[in-house]
Amino acid sequence: MPRVNLPHTNISRAGTTDGAEVDGDATNFHSTANDGRVWIEVRNADAGGAHTATVHIQDKVDGQTVAPKAYSVPASSKRRIGPFPPSDYGSVLQVDVDSAQLKLTAYHLG
Repeated sequence: MPRVNLPHTNISRAGTTDGAEVDGDATNFHSTANDGRVWIEVRNADAGGAHTATVHIQDKVDGQTVAPKAYSVPASSKRRIGPFPPSDYGSVLQVDVDSAQLKLTAYHLG
């Protein structure tokens, strides 16, 4: 199955309302367009424990794949992560979650 699209909410000087939150899909995972001006808000709806969101790094060092970057989100907390330089993370950002308890919102500056 293809990854679930994570739509962007644009942030501007005019003001921005909360973006569209997407339930984490721990089977198909997520992707979103990335131009280096994207950041992701990850909310853990689980009051009982931490969960992890993982962002894939597309760049290679000496021909070797670089390990993905994992972000632990404590119970009932939020983390805002990014931006993601396309030279390292690619033009399509791939985000994995370990639980449907993680809720994702993507924002784009400009």
